[in-house]
Formats: sequence, structure tokens, C-alpha cells
Amino acid sequence: MQFQQSVSSEVKCLGRSSYTLLVNSPLVIRQALHPEASKKNLVLPECFFSFVDVRKEFHQCCPNAGSVQKLTMGFMLEYVGLPAVSEQMIGVREVSSMVQLTLCIVAEPYNHTFSCVETVNYKFDSGTCSKTEPVDSDMVIRARGLPWQSSDQDIARFFKGLNIAKGGVALCLNAQGRRNGEALVRFINSEHRDLALERHKHHMGSRYIEVYKATGEEFLKIAGGTSNEVAQFLSKENQVIIRMRGLPFTATTQEVLSFLGPESPVTDGAEGLLFVKYPDGRPTGDAFVLFSCEEYAQNALKKHKQILGKRYIELFRSTAAEVQQVLNRYMSTPLISTLPPSPIVPVPVLTTPPFLAPASSTRDCVRLRGLPYTAGIEDILEFMGEHTVDIKPHGVHMVLNQQGRPSGDAFIQMKSPDKAFLVAQKCHKKTMKDRYVEVFQCSTEEMSIVLMGGTLNRSGLSPPPCKLPCLSPPTAYAAFPTPPAILSDATLYQPPLLAAPRPSPTTMHSPAHTLAYYPPQPHLYMNMNMNYTAYYPSPPVSPSTVGYFAAPPGAMAAAVAAQAHPAAAAASSVLPQPGALVRMQGLPYNTGVKDILSFFQGYQYAPDEYSSMVQMNEQARSLIQPKEWLCL
Repeated sequence: MQFQQSVSSEVKCLGRSSYTLLVNSPLVIRQALHPEASKKNLVLPECFFSFVDVRKEFHQCCPNAGSVQKLTMGFMLEYVGLPAVSEQMIGVREVSSMVQLTLCIVAEPYNHTFSCVETVNYKFDSGTCSKTEPVDSDMVIRARGLPWQSSDQDIARFFKGLNIAKGGVALCLNAQGRRNGEALVRFINSEHRDLALERHKHHMGSRYIEVYKATGEEFLKIAGGTSNEVAQFLSKENQVIIRMRGLPFTATTQEVLSFLGPESPVTDGAEGLLFVKYPDGRPTGDAFVLFSCEEYAQNALKKHKQILGKRYIELFRSTAAEVQQVLNRYMSTPLISTLPPSPIVPVPVLTTPPFLAPASSTRDCVRLRGLPYTAGIEDILEFMGEHTVDIKPHGVHMVLNQQGRPSGDAFIQMKSPDKAFLVAQKCHKKTMKDRYVEVFQCSTEEMSIVLMGGTLNRSGLSPPPCKLPCLSPPTAYAAFPTPPAILSDATLYQPPLLAAPRPSPTTMHSPAHTLAYYPPQPHLYMNMNMNYTAYYPSPPVSPSTVGYFAAPPGAMAAAVAAQAHPAAAAASSVLPQPGALVRMQGLPYNTGVKDILSFFQGYQYAPDEYSSMVQMNEQARSLIQPKEWLCL
């Protein structure tokens, strides 16, 4: 403030009303004054929001002198034939040198006119970004480690002194729609992006923030949108956006406005409220609200976790990019109701889906370990580079943990073991998003075990926590030859209610039509203890919603084996015959017949077998120990 008053008084004595600072480098203004003033909540005088860089002006005046980054004050003075200033104090020497250089280049023979006035934005302007808008990758960075409650204004304050493009802050969300502590920031040019990278591990409050390079495609994936409804909602300038989460599905516009109250009026009433819905119009429980000023927004935030109906509502600050991202996420959610009707076709065997080959010991797969948790299919394909052409169709399999979140592992099926070996050699410890990724060659069998819920480590393979194969002897599996696929892909992804095959009533007793079952393929087995997998491309219905079982019952195994190999079936005494008993241990004391039938969903038995099982259950209670039942 003293500097401004002193300079203003001198300028006024000269009969002038305004002035512009001349600096030897923008670092003092952009990387020192503004960040420090922002941390200390100080308001800088207006003179520090515009300046002229003497190096850039000298480069325009003398373009043959070299690049701007290599220009020093001593070199510039020597280039125009001026002697170096002999002054002991560094600050005085620097200022005197700039004065002499400026007077030289504005006079003959240079006659230079200063025109490159740089500015520092007073505040960050929110806005929208279209997916078709070109975004230069040299202008985008990724900030990691942000506090989850930070807003776009907080991020702009962290980068104070650097000019962020309008709507250039995109907060990243996780699979549950919550912020994951990362954001993509788009600057006005590459120079500001490079200065932003120098703030790597600077602090925002008590947390240090990591700053990395990013691409324009990543920014558009998060911030880009095509919805006209969102564009119209965000068209109002200088609005504060608040996100509401947990709304009752029956909540109306008037109920939400009444919940916010008269102390926090919504901009333009109902037009300032945007409900987030699924493509079929069902509400998601999320909404975005516009407020015209900070005071109204603060009043609304005071209602955080207050009750509307029978639910508490979460309120927190949001951004235009988050509006786009949330809308894009929900609008792209596949709908079960839009799937084609599930055909119920009487077939002897439902074959393996084409995107995952049967388990074998052939080492034609690679395992990627250490992937960034934000990595997607596109990132993996980009990581593979030229080897992408050697991937089998639908051959990329992401491994998710029990919470449905990325585990950092993925499996890729290659066209041959040689291709898999080459990828493991070329891509091992290659970098993806500033993390090196380990690439190992493995077999389809190893991949299937991991996808099924087992582990693959230095100690070898550990089977998944699954006891269902005990329902049918392992030796029976070899008796099921896999015929050619005769069902469409839509049949493989049926809604859960139709997941278990059921022959029509008219063919219930027909031997030719009572052999439908699901083969013992590990990727069709879903258990609460397993690692769910996401296939490429994603199927219409998530595999985690399908309740398949691993193998047919022993009686059906024997019947299919007898049809396929009569001689082998006659000679084999291992396969159980119709009417064979299956023992179940560890059942709860209150287990009933309906619970057992639900457990065996997907298996078929004749009506007389069902009645026998009911009778056997009643007898078993008095004949055997309480935790062991016998059933047909």
C-alpha cells in the first residue's frame, strides 16, 4: 500500500493519472506477490494486476537476440551497446538497468512501442465447456490431494496469479459420484500451465497438492457436455452453484424451494433448480441450485443435513464442470428396461460368452498391476500403444474389489503367447499417469482364477473362497463338451429375475429340453466374496447383478454325459446317478425348504424330487445332527 501511495503521488506530480509496472520477469508478480497475498487474505492494489515484462518487449524489439527465457539483463544491455550498471545494491542495480534499457529501445534507432501488457485475473469465472471444443493439452494440469470439500474457487485461489480459462476447473468424481480429491485445471496458455507445474507440493491449508501434466481429452471427458438443459441452466453468469444430495425421489420443486427458505432465494425460482434424472426420467436424488450471491449460498449451506421429508439432505458447493460430469454420468447409465426381451430358448448347453475364453494353461494373457485408480479402458489402450492391435476382441478386463472400485489390476487377452511375451517385455514398468505399471505374462487359467476372486502372487495361485464346486464332482466337468454358440449376446445378459434358465411347462418332462444349465465357467460365477470384473466393452447389465451358479447338479451331469458319450458314461462309476443324495453342512437352524430352493436356484429337478426333498427335510430333523441336513 505504501508503494502504491508513493508511486501514485509521484505520477500525479508529473501530471499523469495512471501507470504500469515494468518487471524483469513475471515470477515476482505471479508466483510471489499474488499467492502470498491470497494465503494471508490480503487485497493487493490495482497496480499489481497489470504489468509489462521487459524481456518480452526486448524480444519483440530485437527478435534475433534469442529466446525470452535465455535473456538476462546483462546480455540485453550488452546487445544494445550499453555498459553494465555498477551498483552494490542488487535492487537498485536491477531497476537502474531496466530504466537504461527502456530509454534505449524507445529511442532511435529502435523506436519500440510497449504493447505486451499482461494482466492477472481478479477472480475465476465459471462457465460451461462443450465436448466439441478444442482443448490444447499444453494448457491442462491435474491437481491431486485436494480437500474433498474444496470448490473451484478454492482451487483458483491456490493458483492465484495464474489465469485460468473460463470454466477451466473440473472437479473429478469417483464411481459413487463423490469427489475423489483430484481436479483438472485449464489455463489460458502454456506459459501459465508451466508456472502452475512449479507449484507442485505447495500447500492448500494443511495439505500439500501434487500437480501433474494432463491432456485436453482428459479435461473434456470430465468437463465437456452436450446437454441443452445443462447449457441453459448454466447460462446465467456469476452464479454460485450448490449441490443437493439425498433428496427424496418424490420431492417436488416447491418442496425444495420451501426447504431452502426465504433467506436463501433461488435465482429465477424454479428455473434455478436442476434435478438430476436417469434417462427414463426417474430421479436420482441429486439436484443443483443457483444463487445470485455468496450470502444466499451461505444461508443455504447452513441447512446441511437438515431433514426434508424423512431424509437428511447434504449441501455443498459445486461447479459448472461438476454439473456436466454428474449429468453425463447418470444420462449414460444403461437401463435394464431398454434391453431386448430375454429369450427363453430350450438348449442343451449355454456356451461361454465370446469375450472370455475358457480357462487354459496357454500364456496368451498379460496382467497389469499398479494401475492408477482413475485409469479406464481408454487409458489402458493408450498405454498399450502399438500393441493394441494384438488384443483379442473384448479382451480387456478390469478387476474391481468387493466395493466395486478399481483394484489397480487388469488382465488383457492377446492373440498369441508371443504377442503377450512381447507386451510384457516392452510395457513393463512403463508410466501411466505418473505411475509405473508392472506387466506380467500369464495364462487364461490364472486370469480366470483372479477374476473369480482368487489371488495371484509370488507364492502362486490361491483359489477363490468358493465351495460350490463340491455340489458336483470335479470329474464330471470333463463330461461336458462345449458345443458351438447358438445364443445371441443379449441372452448372456438377462435381468436377474430371468438369470436362471427355465424350460417351458409343456417341455418340463421332455428329456431333450431338461438339460439347460450354466457351465462351470469361472467368470459366470458371482459370489459376495469375489472380485467383480468390468468387461470391455461394458455389457448392458453389470455382471455383478447376475446370480449364476458354477455347475449343474450331478443327475443332470450324468444325463448330459450319457447323451454325449454313451460308452464312456456306461464305463464310468464316478458320475452320480439320478436320485443321488447331496449333503449340506453348516446350515442355520432356522433354514427352511424355501431357503434351500433359493440356494439351488438355476438347478432343475422333477416334481417328485421336490416332494421327496420336503419329506427328507422333515425326517432329517430327527435323524441327524442339527447342522447337517440331507436333501435330494
